[in-house]
Parts: sequence; C-alpha cells; structure tokens
Amino acid sequence: MEVKINKEIRDYTEAIFFGLSLRQFIFSGLACGIAVGLYFLLHPYMSMETVSWICVLGAAPCVVFGFVKYHGMTAEQFIWAWIKSEILMPKKLVFRSENLYFDAVEPVIKKYEKESLKKEGRKKNDKNAE
Repeated sequence: MEVKINKEIRDYTEAIFFGLSLRQFIFSGLACGIAVGLYFLLHPYMSMETVSWICVLGAAPCVVFGFVKYHGMTAEQFIWAWIKSEILMPKKLVFRSENLYFDAVEPVIKKYEKESLKKEGRKKNDKNAE
C-alpha cells in the first residue's frame, strides 16, 4: 500500500469530488452554470460559434477564481492585495544608494581634508608674510 504525502504539508487539499477540492468544485459548478445560462440566453439571437465563445469567456473568471494560485494566494486574495498596493496605498519608491565603505571611512577622510586645508592656509599665510 502506498500513501502519497506532499513535500510541503501545508499544500495538502482534500479531494471532494472528481479529485477537486471543495473550492475548485464549487467554482467549476458555477462556471458550468454560467456557461449553460449564457447558452440558453443567447442561442436564439446569435450563431452557435459566437454563443460558444461567449460561454467560454463567461465561464473563464470562475475558473480563474477556483483554480489559479499566485504566490500562495487565491485569486481574490491576489486581487485585494493588488488593489491595496496600487490604488489604496500606493508608494513612490525612491532608490538611494548606500556606500558602506565610504560611511566607514568618512571621519578619516574629513580629518585629512581639514588637515590639508590648515596646511594650505599656513602656506598662503607664509607667502603673504614674505
């Protein structure tokens, strides 16, 4: 007897029907319902090819909500995160470089600059005195 165990135990989902999780099964049923509803609603007014494409496009959002995960988030979690980051709380990111080496030796550099300014000042005073 073989028992399948996911590499990551948090990825475990229980199969309810046809090997689908409860979420996938609900959204699959909803997608089928939308497709059938669109078919009966539009069949008298349009050609079969047009109606079939509209049924597929109408059911697609339900399939996305039921089956797609992005960075461990479901579709509605991803949409909410996108709305928060782009609309509700947008930030302007500014790049500021950090030079750790310069920050470490900056006091020594300033010390030598001050000393060199003093030496130049003395040289000028010596030349003016002559």
